[in-house]
Parts: sequence; C-alpha cells; structure tokens
Amino acid sequence: MSTTPTYLLVAGVVLGALALPLLGRVLMALAVQVEDEEAVIVTRFGRHLVTLSKPGLHWLPTKLLPWMALRRVSLRRDFLHLQNVHVNDASGTTTIVDLWVEFRIGEPEKVIFGVADWERSLQNVVAHAATSILGNREFREILSDRVDLGQRLREEVREETDRWGIDVEIVLVRNVRLLPEVAQQLFATVAARLERAKADVEQAGRLAVAELEAKTSAKVAELEAQARAEYPLAVGRALTDLRKDAEVYGAYNTLYRMAQLRPHRAVAFLGFDGRLRAEEAAMMPLPGASDGVKLDGRPS
Repeated sequence: MSTTPTYLLVAGVVLGALALPLLGRVLMALAVQVEDEEAVIVTRFGRHLVTLSKPGLHWLPTKLLPWMALRRVSLRRDFLHLQNVHVNDASGTTTIVDLWVEFRIGEPEKVIFGVADWERSLQNVVAHAATSILGNREFREILSDRVDLGQRLREEVREETDRWGIDVEIVLVRNVRLLPEVAQQLFATVAARLERAKADVEQAGRLAVAELEAKTSAKVAELEAQARAEYPLAVGRALTDLRKDAEVYGAYNTLYRMAQLRPHRAVAFLGFDGRLRAEEAAMMPLPGASDGVKLDGRPS
C-alpha cells in the first residue's frame, strides 16, 4: 500500500520535469525577447503596431497569429566602408578615395518604413555628397583638408539620413590617390618644376656672385685710388716734417742727389742719433744696386 504513493510521487516529478521545458517553450512562443541595444518592430498586416526597445521579455500572445510579424533592428554603432570612389577634382583630375562612415540607427521605424533599402540608400547619398564636395577642391586640397572635408560630408548627408532615422556620427576621407597614368603625369610635371626651380636658383646664384665680384673689384679699385692719392700727400707731410730739422733735410737732399747721379748704387738712410728713424725719412723710393752708401757720419 505504501509503494503506490511513492510511484505516484515519482511519476509526478518526472511529468513535472518534462513539462517545465514544454511550459518554457510555450511562454517563449507567447513572448518576445529583446536584446540589449536592439529594437523589435511588431507589424500587423504589414503595418507598424508597436516598437519594443526595452531589453527583456515582452508578453505578446498575438505574435502567433499569422498576420503578425516581427522585425529586429540593431541599435549598435555600425560602419560603412566605401572603397574606390572615383571623383573628379576642380581641375578634372580623376581622384580615388575611400570613405569610412560610422552611424547608429536612432529611429528603427523610419529605417524600416521610411526607405526601401536603407543600406544602399546610405551608400548612394554618401557617394553623391563626396562627388559634389570633393569636385570643388584641388587634389592637394583634398590631401591636406581631409578632416574638414569629412565634417562637411557629415553635414551634407545628415539632413537626408535624419529622415531615415539614421544618425551619422563620423565621416572620414581615407586613402586619397590617383590613377596610375595620372600619377605618372603628375610626377613628371613636379620633376620638371623642380628642374626649372633648380636652374633658376643656380642662375640667381651666378648673378649674385658676379654682382659681388663686380662690387668687390670696384671697392678694391676705389681703395687703391685712394691709396695712390694719399701717397704723395704722405710724402709731402714727411718732407714738411724734414724741413723742421735743417740737418736732416740737408742729408736727405744729399741722398736724393746721389741717387739721381749714380742710380746703379743703393743709398740707405740709417737715421740721426735717434732723432729721426730711417722709415720716417725714407719716404720716397730710391733706385739702387748691390752696393750702397750709409749716411750716419760714417762711410758705407
């Protein structure tokens, strides 16, 4: 008699253990689970009914009806990488750029019902904005102003993407380059400009050197002329000083007459007892030879 309740208890436990997963499946079938940073759009007959964005389980028994549908939309930050976008700059040069776009979906209802294919539409609007904005810049400006151009692209596409419920946060212009044949032409042009600049610098250097040499020669000639003009004046001043001492002046005149009479002989003046040095008296060059005459009161 005691074994029957035990069997019943065991059977109840087994049935309960088997019923729990089934009950869980039934509850999950009648509820909607929403993950973090996710939204679930519930539609009825294809029309928007409600948007579930709070994480957790939401009781929705009507989801089992055939005319009910669920569409999950991620609210996490996402990115779009557009590669090899061809743009003609202001000079008509074909420029290739890569565009990096970071965005979030802020209003999932607009993303689902406001545009047919929001991903393709986002690509098209970013590419169109890049063609419009970069087409007004030179290639060197695109290279140097990429941060500013990214901000302008973001402002350009924001008005359109806001209508779709998409919040564009960052737009970057990356990997700016030219077609191979265009790059070769550009490099050849730059090389030619460098050669021309080098020739101009060399020519300017040669002209500067010639001008400096001419100025130097003119200055040297001017100084030589001044020196030649100062020499007779210096000789005159020396003779004036000699006249102050009659003995010295007479000796100098004697030496000068001797040099004129016998020019093959050298005449040297040694001075007068410290009163007048030799270099002070011999202001005028005297022709001479291998022998000479000294004037100091003693014969040479």
